[in-house]
Amino acid sequence: MSVLIIGGAGYIGSHAARYFYEQGRSVVVVDNLLTGHRDAVGDLPFYELDIRDEEKLYEVLKKEQIKSVLHFAARSLVGESVEKPAEYYENNVGGMLSLLSSMLRANVKNIIFSSTAAVYGEPAEIPITENCPTKPLSPYGKSKLMMEQLIADYAKAYDISYVALRYFNAAGASKDGKLGERHRPETHLIPIILDVALGRREKLEVYGSDYPTKDGTCIRDYIHIDDLISAHYLALDYLEKGGKSDVFNLSSESGFSNLEILEAAKKVCERPINWQMGERRAGDPAILIADSSKAERILGWRKEHSNLAEIIGDAWNFHRNFFS
Repeated sequence: MSVLIIGGAGYIGSHAARYFYEQGRSVVVVDNLLTGHRDAVGDLPFYELDIRDEEKLYEVLKKEQIKSVLHFAARSLVGESVEKPAEYYENNVGGMLSLLSSMLRANVKNIIFSSTAAVYGEPAEIPITENCPTKPLSPYGKSKLMMEQLIADYAKAYDISYVALRYFNAAGASKDGKLGERHRPETHLIPIILDVALGRREKLEVYGSDYPTKDGTCIRDYIHIDDLISAHYLALDYLEKGGKSDVFNLSSESGFSNLEILEAAKKVCERPINWQMGERRAGDPAILIADSSKAERILGWRKEHSNLAEIIGDAWNFHRNFFS
């Protein structure tokens, strides 16, 4: 029986595919390659398809004898979602409906869902726990919350088990420098800074200087990609051993402002980084720092790589190897 990784050619999905394979799991990857990269999948079984094609997805589930699904595929740009909400609801929510329907037909019972801190919106308290109100600010965050709610409703009605993992800012790269962030377009702070350091981009634009934070810029909670993926593995093991459906935050439990990230990157790269201050982006909360003790307590998860120097250092190693 195999694990299907949807969105397995993307940044997080490709790390998951490799990690699960290295742990001895039989892995199959599905990706429409809209933002993913075929070479990131390596030699693993791969199907290029959009999960909204329910019939083809069902055929893969049956042919490959899929037992569990990890779902990473979604449009994920906050600003773009504000400009193009229809695309986000059609792709993200529509894709989830198609996936759940296919799972029912193929009798697939377990799903690990890649959710997001964006479901909380402007949080009522810091650090954010799983019990905090969910009030997403952007269509992206709203679509992810709808996806969570769809899974929960299907779980109640159709005996599906799920874990939704709400992560904060995934960052870093694989230790061997072969897998890392290369989005098209790139919108994440750390890889943009590293692009500037390599001369691939003229300058960094920091969005907003008037937030109620220590230096006026947004504060975010960064988690190393390796720590993130180990949590997915533990979550699936938890479900397969009969754990009840649940939601978990995944975070480093530390917050850094945009300007602090910039200064830390300068030290790691030992290069000048040109930057300028820009306007706020729509849908960006001021501070996102989470409490991930629930995942530690129930899943047995431990953060081993999520200190800032290691996160930026691994990302820099990948950038130099891949883009230089």
